Amino acid sequence: MRKVELSLKEKEKYETIKKLVETNGNKERARIKLKLKSIRQINRLIAGYKEYGKEFFVHGNRGRKPKHALTDEFKDEIETLYTSKYFDCTYTQFTEYLAQRENIFLSVPEVGQILREKYILSPRARKITKKKLKKKLVAQKQKAKSKKEVAKLQASIVAIEDSHPRQPRCIYFGEEVQTDACIHIWFGNTKTALHAAIDDSTGHVLAAYFDNQETLNGYYNIYYQILTKYGIPYLFKTDKRTVFEYNKKGTTSDEDNTFTQFAYACSQLGTSIECSSIPEFKPRIERLFESFQLRLIPELRLANITTIEEANRFLPSFLDKYNSRFALCINDTKSVFEKQPSLQKINLTLAVLSRRIVDTGHSICFKKKHYRPVNSVGTPIYFGKGTKCMVIEAFDKSLFVTIEDSIFSLEEIPEVQVYSENFDIIPLAEAKKIYIPKMIHPWKRESFEKFAKKQKEKLEKELEKVS
Repeated sequence: MRKVELSLKEKEKYETIKKLVETNGNKERARIKLKLKSIRQINRLIAGYKEYGKEFFVHGNRGRKPKHALTDEFKDEIETLYTSKYFDCTYTQFTEYLAQRENIFLSVPEVGQILREKYILSPRARKITKKKLKKKLVAQKQKAKSKKEVAKLQASIVAIEDSHPRQPRCIYFGEEVQTDACIHIWFGNTKTALHAAIDDSTGHVLAAYFDNQETLNGYYNIYYQILTKYGIPYLFKTDKRTVFEYNKKGTTSDEDNTFTQFAYACSQLGTSIECSSIPEFKPRIERLFESFQLRLIPELRLANITTIEEANRFLPSFLDKYNSRFALCINDTKSVFEKQPSLQKINLTLAVLSRRIVDTGHSICFKKKHYRPVNSVGTPIYFGKGTKCMVIEAFDKSLFVTIEDSIFSLEEIPEVQVYSENFDIIPLAEAKKIYIPKMIHPWKRESFEKFAKKQKEKLEKELEKVS
């Protein structure tokens, strides 16, 4: 005779009916105890007990697989999709991607149940959820019989305990600089973007700059601070946010393509760039913003700072104090920063390049103003309608233009004349030679267009891999 196991509810029902039959007890009392609606149900249970015994009280669907249950093969497919392609998505996002990209339609609770069975938690899982799963895994690990099963369970426990594995520091100062921007209410009541760069070897915060949004101007300013104070770093690590905004919606302007402009400037100075959307790729800068939210915000408030200009003036003193307390000492013998370039070269390299076309008035429109090219002695140079050119806005905001492998300065054409030839005394203009830099490699339109084309092709390949 096979052993019959009952649930608590089934066991209570069995023992009540058994006692009722053996003692010929009161059926009404048994009905109330079991919370049944009629005596007829008690009679049915008595009849079943007399014919089948204890086995009668086992639910009929026990051990049966539901008709609409998901197969193990299908669950394995869901696990593979998540771990290989959608590993950084929440359960809700993953469910949406399954419907949109994989033509698999499941509910969020179904997806969550499948992944939890595989010991995979959402990136936004709460601590109590992680604690419960860890407790369950530890219990299973103690019962595991094979070494392979123990190793698998231990790997799952480690993944839950530490989502940010400890990473070794780089050996050399300037070998790896992690950079990013954090949009937060740093001061006042408006959100601003704090751009920052930190050296991986020493934890030294190399530069910081506030701007209204995460912009090219913000990244250029922290690069400028690094170049003028330390020199040319070997590698920048940043995220992919600006890469996927290569062509912003509704604009074809080159100056909006932050990554292309910044990467082009880095390529001219010899700094490499690596990008990834995974936070663990650049953990020190991610942790730095967490520290700054605890330490910088009170400092700005106590200093009564309310504007971006005031905040940027305050940052150098704060960084000196922060680095003296938390950063490791800089060992100059282990520095791989290249020699600091001249201020002139930095100014010309950290430029915003923009394609333009000469209009019917022999002028160039840039930022809602009209300009005309002039040579080194201030003589206007006129080009025909439709002539292609490249406007260069240097870091110090001075404007130049390259046309047909020649470079000119840009002179603004005012809407209204400054002096009247008939009524005003026009002062004699002093002969002043206009500074125009030499036509070096970064200024050539063809080289920039070639670089931008490579970046676009690289982006398209990455998007194909993702899709």
